[in-house]
Amino acid sequence: MPLSHSASALPDNQRSTWADAYLSVRKRSEELCVPLSPEDYVIQAAPEASPAKWHLAHVSWFFETFLLKEYLVGYPEFHPLFGYLFNSYYEQIGKFQPRQERGFLSRPSVGEIYRYRAHVDEHMLTLLHNAGEDVWPTVQQRLEIGFNHEQQHQELLLTDIKLNLSTNPLRPAYRSDLHQTPKASAPHQHWIAFPGGVHEIGHQDDCFAYDNEKPRHRTYLNPFCLASRPVTNGEYLAFMEDGGYGNPGFWLSDGWSTVKRLHWSSPLYWESIEGEWWQFTLGGPRKLNLGEPICHVSYYEAEAYATWAGKRLPTEAEWEIAARGLPVAGNLRDSGYLHPAAAMPGDGLLQMYGDVWEHTASPYQPYPGFRPAAGALGEYNGKFMCSQMVLRGGSCVTAADHIRASYRNFFYPHERWQFQGFRLAEDA
Repeated sequence: MPLSHSASALPDNQRSTWADAYLSVRKRSEELCVPLSPEDYVIQAAPEASPAKWHLAHVSWFFETFLLKEYLVGYPEFHPLFGYLFNSYYEQIGKFQPRQERGFLSRPSVGEIYRYRAHVDEHMLTLLHNAGEDVWPTVQQRLEIGFNHEQQHQELLLTDIKLNLSTNPLRPAYRSDLHQTPKASAPHQHWIAFPGGVHEIGHQDDCFAYDNEKPRHRTYLNPFCLASRPVTNGEYLAFMEDGGYGNPGFWLSDGWSTVKRLHWSSPLYWESIEGEWWQFTLGGPRKLNLGEPICHVSYYEAEAYATWAGKRLPTEAEWEIAARGLPVAGNLRDSGYLHPAAAMPGDGLLQMYGDVWEHTASPYQPYPGFRPAAGALGEYNGKFMCSQMVLRGGSCVTAADHIRASYRNFFYPHERWQFQGFRLAEDA
């Protein structure tokens, strides 16, 4: 197939490295879907979730739209309406299927979605092996975004599959072969102090980072203390048993309105059966392990618990400064549990990475000097910097090579289908 620019003199091994990385990411998405039945691919249990087949198609649309259509002359579009079906929110690209109606579509079939993926993969390899040196820097930049974008959707795949299966009265497991986390008690919580003063936060090296992690900048903090581990199921249960969901004094006004409107009385996926608490997991229903970090709670619930406990949530700057220098290791997706685990005994901060995304007290706003990229890719993060809250640290369904100290995740304060928990903070 002809290319828009002359073939590159880049070494073949560099091109092969990028091609192998591309295929690895793409293969992992499909591996995550192996346990699904054809019917599982279609359902959408809530507006914030998406069908599995939509995720698989959308990430392919991303490569097709931002790489193939722009840099591969004569690229044969797989289907003229897939741009409408699988664009997520890029207004500058064109109109798209409403998010809450993604589950209305029985067609295209799952088989056709996989043929679409194979079509995109075939032409992406052509592009990667033949793109000219003049466009390679831009191709490489967009390829990195595409890799990380697909990893984000791998996490969302698991999150959405869990939500979709949980609404089935049969309570089917995504994978019945998942190992259960160790039945351990959480170590005693203690407090770790950090000095105040002027600190720098934000991404600081040449490795990939999203635009919302930049620019690096200075911020002033008062001295603070961070809890050594996240709040556990057992600790959160004490809040519930003390009337936590029935006392408006613990809640923000919007949070209390949400509790009443949605009739919350426990975290998402908790169910009391014959006097015992159970929770739905990707491995099916399991008895509640009191030592595990609390999971699937909204910002409103985390903030209410902190008020009840006489503490507060950390700011994202406090979290990042505390995490700086710690290895990116823990119960991430690679561990295979796909569920939070009780902290192992140890000194210092525990479980900063993995297990649960940790709520912070910080609204999702641009850093000083932030400017979104020109064009449709500038819509990736910047236009969501309003009315959402920042979470840090990754979860048990986050890829280990996807997370870092400066990574900023963000969700609306009432949402809780993501693997979200929290740890406490206090002023020193």
